[in-house]
Amino acid sequence: MYPNSQRKNPDPSESVTLKPFFRLPVLITALGLTLILFPINHWISIVISVFGLFLLIQSCILRLEFTPNDLIVWQLNRELRRFPFKDWLAWRLLLPSLPGIFYFREEASPHLLPILFDPKTLEYQLRQKVGSLEAPKKELPKS
Repeated sequence: MYPNSQRKNPDPSESVTLKPFFRLPVLITALGLTLILFPINHWISIVISVFGLFLLIQSCILRLEFTPNDLIVWQLNRELRRFPFKDWLAWRLLLPSLPGIFYFREEASPHLLPILFDPKTLEYQLRQKVGSLEAPKKELPKS
């Protein structure tokens, strides 16, 4: 289906495609459906549930592929966007043990993505392909 599917110990010189991770969309959908039981405006629960279903669909149709030089976002076997690692300035996984957010910054712009992929494999691949990208703090000159 997608190029070079996930393997246990991938070679850093090969491409790796991440498997979907359904925790975030399922939790958001469940939250929205649970809110129907409370005496609040039902539109809130409908909006939250629809957003969760949207993320669930995205989990099924989107894939991240790590190549030796790029992060590629695929949608149903069509390349949506390519992010060359040489342009990256920083990356972070925010709240990875919860349904988290993947943040990365390129020279051109920052990006925030919900973690719709296996977070452990995502972090492993980022460390393998990009490194930590944490620049040491510059010391202030002494007067």
